[in-house]
Amino acid sequence: MLKSVSPTSRGEAAISAKNGSIKLVAGNSNPELAAEISSVLGVPLTKASVRRFADMEIFVEIQENVRGSDVFIIQSTSFPTNDHLMELLIITDALRRASARRITAVIPYFGYARQDRKAGGRTPISAKLVANMITHAGADRVMTLDLHAGQIQGFFDIPTDNLYASPLMVRDIKEKFDLANVMVVSPDVGGVARARGLAKRINAPLAIVDKRRERAGESEVMNVIGDVAGYNCILIDDIVDSGGTLVNAADALLKYGAKEVSAYLTHGVLSGGAVARVTSSRLKELVIT
Repeated sequence: MLKSVSPTSRGEAAISAKNGSIKLVAGNSNPELAAEISSVLGVPLTKASVRRFADMEIFVEIQENVRGSDVFIIQSTSFPTNDHLMELLIITDALRRASARRITAVIPYFGYARQDRKAGGRTPISAKLVANMITHAGADRVMTLDLHAGQIQGFFDIPTDNLYASPLMVRDIKEKFDLANVMVVSPDVGGVARARGLAKRINAPLAIVDKRRERAGESEVMNVIGDVAGYNCILIDDIVDSGGTLVNAADALLKYGAKEVSAYLTHGVLSGGAVARVTSSRLKELVIT
């Protein structure tokens, strides 16, 4: 997720890079994003090798001097989650042993965020475990985007910045829709705060889809809280994974009289048959950052 940088900020970043104080290191999770961040900041990506041995063990070599530098690692823990997580940890360790002054893990998508509590007996809180691993690997700070649950910031014992995609969504919604006829909808009770925040930004009413999840990866819509009849409904969520929640929510909203349904998401996980499921659904549009 990129934000505009003023010419002054861009110049300051370039000067800092020239002085060797700022370094950008990219893993393999999203090289296109890393390249775009590098271009916007005017800071070249630090030469580094992130490769695998024959047995798929990950090996990292930082090929430039980073001693005393402020280093940002750009690496989501997206699919394949465990591979990209191990890359992040090993890159962090390599930088720490190379005497980087400060290491910031830029993790646009924090892959274990949905495991933020004990969902049942004898189950883990994996988000906390991953936070501990990143901290102990040597990261000094974490920067992420639209965490699934805001309290995950407290799982880290280091400063954590949770950025928001809503300003970009608001800009796009204002360009595409007549706001007088828009209703923002949370696809489940857990996302109400996120949907309410966006609704306030565009001065739109709010509705909630009451969802009962029978098992992981499947959902059943039970009811709609709010009068959606005649509105262009915009579903707001942080993650689209299997797509079942969005598809069922769209069906329910149209059943209760919505004129049309679009969806705005931050993280497009889109696992399994999600693309086909969403494509064949009654959603008018799916917008992902």
